[in-house]
Amino acid sequence: MSELLPEVDFHSTAVNFIPKSKSQLRQWIVDTFRAEKKSLSSLHFIFCSDEYLLGINKEFLDHDDYTDVITFDYGHDSEIEGEIYISVDRVRDNANSMGQNFDDELHRVMIHGVLHLCGYGDSKPEDKRVMTQKEDYYLNLRSF
Repeated sequence: MSELLPEVDFHSTAVNFIPKSKSQLRQWIVDTFRAEKKSLSSLHFIFCSDEYLLGINKEFLDHDDYTDVITFDYGHDSEIEGEIYISVDRVRDNANSMGQNFDDELHRVMIHGVLHLCGYGDSKPEDKRVMTQKEDYYLNLRSF
């Protein structure tokens, strides 16, 4: 009998994009929450354009700049619920400028959002260093 996984789903708006290997991504994400000793109830990834995410950044965070990921935490008590918005345009541009594979950069941004939901920040230099170490750790655990 297989174990039921928490809800992790993938949507797109303002772009026509859904990542490859959805079931493997779902398992990797669930495993990350488990390793962090967090209880995931539901998580929605929304893939969008630069302009769409810029609108969210302006409306909800009062920032007027492009970003690759914005995470919204809707959890209560000890259950994690959230949405992670990812600009496919920004991920593609960042991958190209850093000489990275698109899927690797996409996975980094996805796990970055997951780590925010686990309580990690990145506003201070030390927090950013820890976040990058955690990203690298979980990226190295991927089996796909």
